[in-house]
Amino acid sequence: MNILLLGSGGREHALAWTVASSTLTDRFICAPGNAGIAREAECVALDIADHAAVVAFCKSNKIDLVVVGPEAPLVAGIVDDLAAAGIKAFGPSKSAARLEGSKGFTKDLCRANNIPTAAYERFTSAEPAKAYVRKQGMPIVIKADGLAAGKGVIIPEGLTEAESAIDMMFEGGLGAAGSEVVVEEFLVGEEASFFALCDGETAIPLASAQDHKRVGDGDTGPNTGGMGAYSPAPVMTPEMTARTMNEIIVPTMRAMKAMGSPFKGVLFAGLMITKDGPKLIEYNTRFGDPETQVLMLRLMSDLVPALIASCDGQLKNFDLRWYPDAALTVVMAAKGYPGDYRRGSVIEGLDAAGEIEGVEIFHAGTKADGEKITANGGRVLNVAARGKSVREAQARAYQAVDKIKWPEGFCRRDIGWQAVKREKGG
Repeated sequence: MNILLLGSGGREHALAWTVASSTLTDRFICAPGNAGIAREAECVALDIADHAAVVAFCKSNKIDLVVVGPEAPLVAGIVDDLAAAGIKAFGPSKSAARLEGSKGFTKDLCRANNIPTAAYERFTSAEPAKAYVRKQGMPIVIKADGLAAGKGVIIPEGLTEAESAIDMMFEGGLGAAGSEVVVEEFLVGEEASFFALCDGETAIPLASAQDHKRVGDGDTGPNTGGMGAYSPAPVMTPEMTARTMNEIIVPTMRAMKAMGSPFKGVLFAGLMITKDGPKLIEYNTRFGDPETQVLMLRLMSDLVPALIASCDGQLKNFDLRWYPDAALTVVMAAKGYPGDYRRGSVIEGLDAAGEIEGVEIFHAGTKADGEKITANGGRVLNVAARGKSVREAQARAYQAVDKIKWPEGFCRRDIGWQAVKREKGG
């Protein structure tokens, strides 16, 4: 098969690494890719926001399957445009991608279908939102309705910060994403990332993971796109996995189908495991980043047939196998992230780091400058490792991190701390 992967981040490098090893892959292209993906696929300078250009490229290169990595093209309807041109694409339609594109849409769907989630209200102007916050009190969560690259969720320290966050969103601080705001209850528990592969009718659970969203050690500082992750998430016991499927994923699939928007692709549920069981924080309609990096390290099966089965509605009798090992990834980011950061600094020591047993390095914001690899984004590298336990995977990943020479970069030093504490019996 001729396969085209769209995207340029760490998630896409992990997907490229997996797709490239498939027995079904003949020619493999990525647009636009990065310096790491270039080792797995032909990288082409194609604007993935230009759907007509993507369709034309697929036709001229006889592409059999398009795998869409990031959320923005999905929400913009790229799968619909490819399907209209007779090109098979993995991912949800524009109407199904509303599960990620509009937090308010998803909250209303949960309310209508008794799917456990945080209590909430939706607002289209600042004053009623502020009045609701004053009435509810702290702690509370304020979310931009639309896509905000992982930066649209604010958990304010107090009322003044809450009101400032609401003003910022309605005044255009997050662009169109903040034209509507969802204010919701602050859930107490342990977070987990849960993935299901869907074909419009059937959903099969993938592996679980847990990510670390805060920028600093001890889960401090502002939220980011994710500073690291590990899999499996110990909190997702077989019982909790079954409850998540029965109480959250299956009712969502049923509701989307009834609405005439059957969901195909990866449904990524951000969960809070509370004392009452799993509650949905939010949905993403694509693979997670950095969770994909640990999922792909643990995947034993060939991914490509699973993607095709999702597209073709054939998941009913499908099964995926996973290595029992744990996997963990540490994100290395440019200093200043998630605020302002500098591009162009040189990264050395990647080959030495990649030689450590069980380690794979997935590139995110990197660029090749001749023989040099330079930083070209906020989150730049994912240093990932497998091990018999989370503790072993963590030790290998940080051993690799310490071989990378990049003074302009930083990382958290405590990725996986909750799981390691559990393994020690703490």
